[in-house]
Amino acid sequence: MKIPQMIAAEFRRLTASPMSIVALIALMCVPVLYGGLYLWANQNPYANLDRIPAAIVVDDAGTTVDGKTVNYGDDVADQLITDGSFQWHRVEKSSAASGVDDSKYDFSITFPKDFSSALASASGTAPHRAVVTLTTNDTNSYLASTIGTQAAEKIRTSIVKQVNEQAAKQFLVGLADIRSNLVTAVDGANQLVDGSATAQSGASQLADGTAQLSSGSQELAGKLGELASGAQQVSDGAAQVASGNQQLAAKVDEAAAAASQIAAAAPAAQQDLLNRLAAAGATEAQLAQVKAVLGDLDTKVQSGNTQIQSAVGQINQLSAGAGQVASGASQVASGSQQAAAGASQLASGASTAASGAAQLRDGLTTLHDGTTQLRDGLKSGVDRIPDNSPSLQKKQASTIADPVNLKNDSITSAGTYGAGLAPFFVALAAWIGIYALFLIVKPVSRRAITALHSPIKITLAGWLTPGLLGAIQMIGLFAIVSGALGFRIDNPVGMYGLMGLASVTFAAIILALNVWLGSVGQFLGLVLMVLQLVTAGGTFPWQTLPGPLASLHHVLPMSYAVDGIRQLMYGGNPATAWADAGVLALWMLIALLIAAIGVTRMTHFRTLRDLRPSLIG
Repeated sequence: MKIPQMIAAEFRRLTASPMSIVALIALMCVPVLYGGLYLWANQNPYANLDRIPAAIVVDDAGTTVDGKTVNYGDDVADQLITDGSFQWHRVEKSSAASGVDDSKYDFSITFPKDFSSALASASGTAPHRAVVTLTTNDTNSYLASTIGTQAAEKIRTSIVKQVNEQAAKQFLVGLADIRSNLVTAVDGANQLVDGSATAQSGASQLADGTAQLSSGSQELAGKLGELASGAQQVSDGAAQVASGNQQLAAKVDEAAAAASQIAAAAPAAQQDLLNRLAAAGATEAQLAQVKAVLGDLDTKVQSGNTQIQSAVGQINQLSAGAGQVASGASQVASGSQQAAAGASQLASGASTAASGAAQLRDGLTTLHDGTTQLRDGLKSGVDRIPDNSPSLQKKQASTIADPVNLKNDSITSAGTYGAGLAPFFVALAAWIGIYALFLIVKPVSRRAITALHSPIKITLAGWLTPGLLGAIQMIGLFAIVSGALGFRIDNPVGMYGLMGLASVTFAAIILALNVWLGSVGQFLGLVLMVLQLVTAGGTFPWQTLPGPLASLHHVLPMSYAVDGIRQLMYGGNPATAWADAGVLALWMLIALLIAAIGVTRMTHFRTLRDLRPSLIG
C-alpha cells in the first residue's frame, strides 16, 4: 500500500458517516473559531476605551492668580469630557465611591479642594504638590484598573505640561522685562561712560593745573622769601636813614635857630658897631663905608638865614619822609614776610591739591574703566537674552513645557492590539487544531503495521493526514486574519507558508507522542501546549519570564513559529524568518524520525498497547 492510498483510506474512515463528517468539520473549525474569535474580540480594544465608564469628582475650590479666579479642576475635567477618551461621568464624591465599588464605574479621578491652590503655589513662598486621586477596583477588571492608572498618568502629564507652560510664560515675560531694563541700564551705562570720560579729562587737566600751581607757588614762595629778605634790608636801611635824617634835622634846626638869632641880632650889632665907631671918632665917610659894608653883610646874613630856614624846612620834610619811608619799608618787610609765609602755605596747599588731583585723575580713570566694563557687561547680557516677540514667547513656553515630541519611527508595526497578538494566537490555534484532529485521526494504520509495510511510509502517511488537514485549517485561519479581521500582512505567501510549516511540525510532534505513548502522549501534547503558551513570548517579552521558562523559550517550537509569523506579517527581517523556519523544520524532521523509530518498533514487536488499545487509539 502506498502513502496516498493510506491517506485516502484514513480520509474515507473520517467521512464514513454523517456524524463523522460533522465531527471532522467541527474539529477543523477549532483553530478558526479559537484564533478568529479571540482576535476579533481583541481586534482593537484601545479604540473602544470610550465605552469604559469612569467617574470624575471635582472638589476644587479654585484660587486667585494675577487677580483672576481660576479653577484648574474644572478646566481639566471639561478637557477630559471633551476629549472623550473614556465614558466620563462628572459626579459627587459619594456617588463615585459607590459607583466604583458596585462596578458602575471602572475607576474614578478626584481633584481635591486645594487642587488649584496647590498648582498655583509653585510661584509662591510655600510651594507644594497638587494631588490627584485615582480610585480603582480590580474586581471590576484588572486591565481596567491598569488602563485607569495609565489614564491618570496621562492626566498628570497634561497638568504638568499646563503648569510648566504657564510658569514658562511668566519666566519668559520676566526675562523680557529684564532685557528691557538691561537695555535701559546699557543706555545709562553709556551716559556714565561718557560722563566718566569727561570727568577723567577734566581731572587730568585739573591734575596738570594743580601741578603747575604747586610748582608756581613753590617758585613764588621762594621769590617772596627773597623779597621779604630784601624788604627787611630796605626796612633796616630806611630806618637808619630816617634816624640819620632825624639827627640831621635836629642839627639843622639848631643851625637854623642860630642863623635866625644871628639874622635877628645883626641889625643891632651893626648899629652898635657904628655907634662905637662913631664914638671912636670915625668919620662920616668911614661910617658910611662901614655901613655900606655892614649893609652888604646884613643882606648876605639875611639871605643866608632865609636859605638856611628854607633848607631846614626841606631837611625837616626829608626827615619826615624818611620816617615815613622807614615805616613803609617796615610794613613792606612785614607784609613781604607774611606774603612769603602765605606763599609757602599756598605752595604746601598746592602740592596737596596736586597730589589729590592726581589721585582724583587716577580714580576717575579706574571709574571710567569700571563703567566701560559695566557697559560692556550689560551689553553682553542684553545680547545673550533674545529679544522675542509675544507670539514667539508663547511658542517657547509651549516647547519648554513639553520639550520632547515622541516620534514613533518603528522598523515594523503591527498596527493594532489584535494584530500584535495575532502571531501568538495563530501559532497557538495551529497547535490546538492539530491536537483536536488527533482526537479522531489515527496516528498510524494498524492494518499497515500488521501487513509489515515500510515504517517510513506508515509514518509519513500518519503524519500527512493530519498535516494536510492542518494546512487546510491554516487556510481558513489565514482568511479570517487577513480578510475578515483586515489585519495588514506584509508577506502573505511567506506568512501562510510558515503557518503551514508550523502546523505540519506540530502534527509531527503530536504524532511522535502518540506513537510512543498513546493516550499518555496525547495528554502530554496538552501539557506541551500549556508550556509553549507561557514561554512563547506572545504577550509579554520572553525576557520577563522566570529563568527556567525563559530557557524553554529557546527550545520549544512554538516560540519560533510566533517569531517567524511576526517577521513575515509585520515586514521584519526575512533572514530571521528563514532561521525560524529552519528550526521548525528541524523539529519536524526530528519528530518524524522519532515517530518512524516508534513505528519500526511497532512493526517488529507486539506490545500490550496493541493488544489493549487506549481510548484515544
